[in-house]
Amino acid sequence: MIRKMLVTGKKKIRCICCQAVVVGSGASGLAAADQLWRRGIKDTVIVTEHVNCGTSRNAGSDKQTYYKLSLCGEQPDSIYKMARTLFDGESMDGDLALAEAAGSIEAFLDLAHAGVPFPKNRYGEFVGYKTDHDPMSRASSAGPLTSRIMTEVLQHRVEEAGIQIFSGYLVVRLLHAGGGVKGILCLRTDSVGTEEEICAFLAENIIYATGGPAGIYRDSVYPKGQHGASGIAFLAGVKGRNLTEWQYGIASVRPRWNVSGTYMQVIPRLVSTEEDGSGEQEFLDKYFLSREEALYSLFLKGYQWPFDARKVENGSSRIDMAVYQETEVRGRKVFMDFRNNPWNREISSWTIPEEMRRYLENADAIFGTPVERLCHMNFPAYEFYQRRGIDLRKEPLEVSLCAQHNNGGLAVNLWWETEMEGFFVSGEAAGTHGVYRPGGAALNAGQVGARRAAIFIAEKRKEIHMEDLPEQCFEQIGKVLDIIEALKEGRGEKTAEEWTAIFQENMSRSAGPVRDMKEIGRLKSLTEELLKGFSKKVRIGSGGIKGVFMLEDMLLSQRMYLTAMQDYIRHGGKSRGAALYLNNGTEEKREGLANMVQEMKMTEQGKIESFWREVHPIPQEDNFFENIWKGYRKNHNVF
Repeated sequence: MIRKMLVTGKKKIRCICCQAVVVGSGASGLAAADQLWRRGIKDTVIVTEHVNCGTSRNAGSDKQTYYKLSLCGEQPDSIYKMARTLFDGESMDGDLALAEAAGSIEAFLDLAHAGVPFPKNRYGEFVGYKTDHDPMSRASSAGPLTSRIMTEVLQHRVEEAGIQIFSGYLVVRLLHAGGGVKGILCLRTDSVGTEEEICAFLAENIIYATGGPAGIYRDSVYPKGQHGASGIAFLAGVKGRNLTEWQYGIASVRPRWNVSGTYMQVIPRLVSTEEDGSGEQEFLDKYFLSREEALYSLFLKGYQWPFDARKVENGSSRIDMAVYQETEVRGRKVFMDFRNNPWNREISSWTIPEEMRRYLENADAIFGTPVERLCHMNFPAYEFYQRRGIDLRKEPLEVSLCAQHNNGGLAVNLWWETEMEGFFVSGEAAGTHGVYRPGGAALNAGQVGARRAAIFIAEKRKEIHMEDLPEQCFEQIGKVLDIIEALKEGRGEKTAEEWTAIFQENMSRSAGPVRDMKEIGRLKSLTEELLKGFSKKVRIGSGGIKGVFMLEDMLLSQRMYLTAMQDYIRHGGKSRGAALYLNNGTEEKREGLANMVQEMKMTEQGKIESFWREVHPIPQEDNFFENIWKGYRKNHNVF
């Protein structure tokens, strides 16, 4: 690592030059740094907005899932079968599916050896269970905070290795030239913001693990410390893939937390109120033909937590749509009440399907109130809220239909490298999923992607070192400094925080789980208009210059995502996955594009172009041992 000053115009910028930079300190970013160091890339640094922020460290559910190849019981499983499950999720490339399946065991066992307490039976088998979109009981869990434990053990490894973590740096630009990445430009986040607070990390190997674009929605279960940085990657010309594909689900508003699994299976009472808390109504009667049907749908939400367009008419996602109607259409607040049974009926009197009754009987939970059943079945799920000042025995829990995960993201190849040479993406920022994915597959993909990027760098890019910074990069730095100078005049119409709230609300209302095509076109135009006059229309607010650049990234992401939604419909797309598409108030039900991948790219002139191609099939390799062995001895089969 070399420290120096970079002179651009009349400004001097502090620079750090190294062999590799990892951006982000979540589970995938820490894994990437660890794997780089273990493979000989010792001159590696981590750059992060805050080492303790982000989704990995601050998100979870009643039983946060890690998805991998089955390691228990007699039911036969294989790498190819797991790849087929991932591939069958629609619009997912088969080569990525095979890589994620093949790498799942090595990544999972490495985490277990590092100290993540995935449960084993007395014989040493890692037991599993079925999660959503999973036919094989491949799921495992270390509890509500699986991903946090992952970050803790991986951070311990990183610190033991002596890898330096630069915490307090917001990435605001990718520096690039000649088709390759040259570094990142950052803003110090612990100060007000002048040109001296801009600094650069220069390297021709970047692993971008910044998480998904959490900041584009108002209704979000992402932790507030996670907002993403995909927008500046789009600005640099990095392609986006499957951007239309999200996961939404019912989550608590304060704190932000998935209310899946046991939270639903104990059958809480759902009520809505006016904004001031008056006019309480138990509203499910309006959306179901019978109360028994409503109870069963609530129960199924535990297994089928993500909103699913296929389950709106006759399935569990009627619960999601009921919550959406109450909040977005009627303007009311919705609460889960664990203190009382639905319609105040004793559980023993319910007429319910055999599957539901058998589950509750096996759990010895045919008694009491929802909170009593919750404490009996999954006390840590109750304890989670208690530790955050909410006692479910005494008060209801406000919920909404929230954005939880972007299945799409930045387009990567088999080694998690983008078309920009040297720029790798891992974790949720990488668009490796299709329309549907098994619960917990994201944690596996983040670990496998980090490993594969590190392997490629160590094998193919180990000898690459920074030379003089190209003139194109000085121009990119100069534009950022110009924005800062313009912002100092303070003439903007609204503060960054005011603009952020407006555009987040617009996205949640019209481009979330329910997407109105007319509104999407209007929102896209508004986004483009604000971006064109950005430094003249935005004023520095309580978040300082940091808030301004976060707004810019959010707008760049929103523009790309809105354009992708428009393009999807133009190509015959229909309601699928976690999105209902409405055209003049009517749901679009044309043929889907299950075997196609959508990619979007911003040109240097600022125009957004779309590309459609067929999915890559699952590779059918010969795998003759001697041939594989020969290639492995030569280059570890990295090509």
